[in-house]
Amino acid sequence: MRKMGIEEEMLLVDPATGRTSSVSERALRRHDGDAEIEHELFLEQIETMTEPHSSLGDLADDLREARRQTVAAARAAGASLIASGTSPLPGDQPEVTPKARYERMVSEFGAIGEGAAVCGMHVHVDVSSDAEAIGVIDRVRPWLPVLLALSANSPYEAGRDTGHASWRSRRWTEWPTSGPVEPFGDPDTYRRAVEALITSGAALDEGMVYFDVRRARSLPTVELRVTDVCTDLRDGVLVAGLVRALVETEARAWSEDRPLETWRVELLRGARWHAARYGLSDTLLDPGTREQRPAAEVLGAFVDHVSDALADAGDTDLVHDELERVLRDGNGAARQRRVGADGDLEAVVADLALRTDPDAQESRPVRNRAASLSRDV
Repeated sequence: MRKMGIEEEMLLVDPATGRTSSVSERALRRHDGDAEIEHELFLEQIETMTEPHSSLGDLADDLREARRQTVAAARAAGASLIASGTSPLPGDQPEVTPKARYERMVSEFGAIGEGAAVCGMHVHVDVSSDAEAIGVIDRVRPWLPVLLALSANSPYEAGRDTGHASWRSRRWTEWPTSGPVEPFGDPDTYRRAVEALITSGAALDEGMVYFDVRRARSLPTVELRVTDVCTDLRDGVLVAGLVRALVETEARAWSEDRPLETWRVELLRGARWHAARYGLSDTLLDPGTREQRPAAEVLGAFVDHVSDALADAGDTDLVHDELERVLRDGNGAARQRRVGADGDLEAVVADLALRTDPDAQESRPVRNRAASLSRDV
C-alpha cells in the first residue's frame, strides 16, 4: 500500500484583531514538541509536515498532533493559528522571512512574490520510480480541478469577498511555473523542462517549479499541490485518501500501458478556474464526459474512477461517508461564507481559529472510523 503524507501551510493572526501577525520565528522558538514545523515565505505563515503513513487513521492522528503543537507554539508567541487559504482580513504588508532565498524570490518576482502569502495543502504519495512518477503526473491532470473544488477554502481576502471559492489558487497562478502542464512522457523530458524553466528565469531553482503536480525534489513521491489548506482535519484526510487512490489508479494505467487521453492545457486551465470560482456550489468539468455536470455527480464519477484503489486500501466506506458530509455541510469556502454572511469577517477569523485547533473541533470521528477500517483490511 502506498504511503502518503501532508504538508499544511497556515496563517498566524492576532487574536484580538484577526489580522495577520509576523511572529513565525517567535513561534518556532517556542515550539516544544516533536512535530515538524518550519518557516514559510512570510513571517505570517507556518508549515507543518506529517510523517508518511499507510493508514488514513494514522495520518489523521499525525495531522491532529501537528496542529495541536503548532497551535500551542502560536499561542506562546501571542498569536492564533488559522487554516485558511487566504487571510480574510486586511493586514500590513507581509514580512518576508529573513532567508536569502525567500528575499531573492520576492525581489526577483516583485508583486507576484509580495502577494503570495497564501496557504495550500500538499499531498505526497509514494512512487516506485521516476518513470512511474511521470506516468502518474501525466495521467492525473484532468482530475485535479475536482480536488481543488473539494478543498476550496479561501473566499475572502483583505476584507472582501473575492467571488471565488478558492482565491488562493488564483493568487498562486501568478507564478510563471504554476498550474497545469503538458504531458512529459518520460523522466528525461520532465528534467529538461524543469531545467529550461530555471534557465529562463521563470524559477530560481527546482523548488520554485510550482506545477499542480510535480516530482518531489528529495522524496520518492509525487506531490499534488493544487488544494487549499483545509480547516476541518476531516476534509484534509478525505482529500489525501482520494489523492492516494488517484495516484494508484493512474500508476496502474501507466504500468498497463493504457493510452494517455489527450487534454489541451487550455481546457485544463479553464476547468481549474471554474473549480476555483464555484467550488462545490455549481458544476464541474467531468473528465469522463468532458461536459459540465453538477459537482456532486462529478465527485461520484471521481470515486467510481478510483473505486478499485479505494477498496484495496480499505478506504471506501470512509470516503463515501466523508463525501456525504461535505456535500451536505459544504466545503471550507461554504462554511466561511455562512459565518461571514452579515459581513463580519472578524467572526470568520474567530471561527477559523476555533476549528483549526483540534482540541476545539466539534466532531473528530475520522480516527476511530479509519482505524476500524484498517483493522478490517
